[in-house]
Amino acid sequence: MNMLIDGALVPASNGDTYETFSPASGKSLGFVPAATSDDVDRAVASGKRAYLDWAAAAPAERAKVLRKMAATLREHRDELGLLDAQDGGNPVTAMKGDVDLAAELLEVFADWAMNLGGETVVGRPNMLHYTVREPYGVVARLIPYNHPLMFAASRIAAPLLAGNAVVLKAPDQTPLSALRMAELFAPLVPPGVLSVLSGFGVTAGAAMVAHPDVRRIAFTGSVPTGQVILQGAARAGIKNTTLELGGKNPMVVLEDADPAVAAAGAITGMNFHWTAGQSCGSTSRLLVHRSLVDEVVERVAAGAKAVRMGDPLDPETEMGAMVTPQHRDRVMGFVERAKGEGLRAVAGGGASLKGAFVEPTVFADVPPTAEIFNEEIFGPVLSVTAFDTEDEAIGLVNDSPLGLTASLWTQDVAKAHILARKVEAGYVWLNTSSRHFVGLPFGGVKNSGLGREEHVEELLSFTQVKAVSLDLQPGSR
Repeated sequence: MNMLIDGALVPASNGDTYETFSPASGKSLGFVPAATSDDVDRAVASGKRAYLDWAAAAPAERAKVLRKMAATLREHRDELGLLDAQDGGNPVTAMKGDVDLAAELLEVFADWAMNLGGETVVGRPNMLHYTVREPYGVVARLIPYNHPLMFAASRIAAPLLAGNAVVLKAPDQTPLSALRMAELFAPLVPPGVLSVLSGFGVTAGAAMVAHPDVRRIAFTGSVPTGQVILQGAARAGIKNTTLELGGKNPMVVLEDADPAVAAAGAITGMNFHWTAGQSCGSTSRLLVHRSLVDEVVERVAAGAKAVRMGDPLDPETEMGAMVTPQHRDRVMGFVERAKGEGLRAVAGGGASLKGAFVEPTVFADVPPTAEIFNEEIFGPVLSVTAFDTEDEAIGLVNDSPLGLTASLWTQDVAKAHILARKVEAGYVWLNTSSRHFVGLPFGGVKNSGLGREEHVEELLSFTQVKAVSLDLQPGSR
């Protein structure tokens, strides 16, 4: 596979490649280009040339292209889902669902095309004041490995619709579906409007962030990498940067909640069945009222043990492999340290010697001082902690530098809304968990990021507002 630059499918400028592997089998899936800073320069230069004509097209015309992209994804649903299952280790049925979600988001953003207008501002009778929205020019999009195709396709929707050119860097761990998408989308957009690069963050990613002609950056990934991107962007200039980062997300089960329903929600909230817990929104801290904790732990442990692990290409598999053996080893480091501290694993806690598999793992009686209570593991590890009062629970929820998602379970609707306002999180579920609803803004507070996605706000964030004032009677007062 090759990269897409200026409408052509090309190797890296110096011919460098790297190998990508199946995390489930360890087998090679082939070699992909390792983009250089010269490749980034070519991609940005082509975008700078191309975006002017692209931006001059009516938003409705750009929307038509997004709809063609969505249709193309659906035509190649099985192929793209299979690529992600092989490359990332997640179940093929879930990855086909990612293709569906990406197509839906492309169409939703196409529907929002008419939101790109400005406004007229009331002033003096002889003055006309109005605003217009204009694109930035070239936008850098850096995406993570846990939903490769879904992020690659859906996260180009807003900047393209807003009239920008986009340079997308595929995740180095899972590059195959983004490169295949580039092949499929190349005939749909003018040369230069979309470039797709594969390679590493320290080379291609850093060059994109530092490039003087990239004025808008959007990144999804870890907090440390987000900090590096902010620093790099600040050194290179004043750049609009949005970040969708990590979370150590709480799920709170209050005294009046149904323990059976809440336990099922906890299993869903951990994304065991979708990404092996490799999701920034996973509710990995389960806080349960002490009167319910024993029953909830028993049910959650049973649910975790029932998850079917195995070959990600098997349609019956519910949970596949971690993205890399190194990531598996990192997750198991958290598990082994927790065991060494005397914490009790009521489910899982093991890893396969063949392939990068980690069992769905549940620890009970986890104190708030424990590492697994406070650190984002980004894997299938759930900690359960008991609380006695609602104030104690909210204190535990908010005593974190992160604030991406939260889930609250209670049969008291009024209480649910009151507590939702107290929770420091950007996305709150009440009596449900781990579900995205298209049209609701997704993003975090505190160290979990800047900006919102999957919403009109994301579209508008890829535009700059210009104010215009016209004197209708020059010289008069």
